[in-house]
Amino acid sequence: NITVEELLDMHPVDVIIDFSSTDSIFVYGKMAAERKVTIISAISHYGDVEKELLQELSKETTVFWSPNITLGVNYLMFASGLLKNIVPDVDIEVIEEHFKAKEGVSGTALKIAEKLDLEKENINSVRAGGIVGKHEVVFGFPYQTVRLVHESISREAFGNGALFAARELADKPKGLYNFEDILRPYFELKEG
Repeated sequence: NITVEELLDMHPVDVIIDFSSTDSIFVYGKMAAERKVTIISAISHYGDVEKELLQELSKETTVFWSPNITLGVNYLMFASGLLKNIVPDVDIEVIEEHFKAKEGVSGTALKIAEKLDLEKENINSVRAGGIVGKHEVVFGFPYQTVRLVHESISREAFGNGALFAARELADKPKGLYNFEDILRPYFELKEG
């Protein structure tokens, strides 16, 4: 058997991209941080203990965490936040759809609700067939609605998002980052 430490020494890497499990950060995190390896975590649900560890690791290396690492859903969250800032008292509901066997509310839907200051009761879940993932934010105005929708039609969307994050983080100093941190510059208005 080979340890993570031996593996990192034998095959040095610049980035670790983790799609595995909540516990995995405890297996490789400290060794990666000691070697200044950028950590990209796409784990949906972290508890307080895992979040504290990410904070701790970010003191030594660049750490990125996103419960949903697809670029599109993070655009949706950013745009939803902008709309909510314009009309703070609008009625908002989140609809999330996933494959039949997915248990519980998706981490992405919870993150959207947190970003928009919504209660869990504002999240509506659908479980059917083999839906990879679909999130819709419905803004209810008097006499009209605005709907922002993101749908992953292939799991490749998650890999593309992870690679985008890795490229964006390449020159960033150590610290804890999320998708909003790396998308914000793209949403800033340029003069001229």
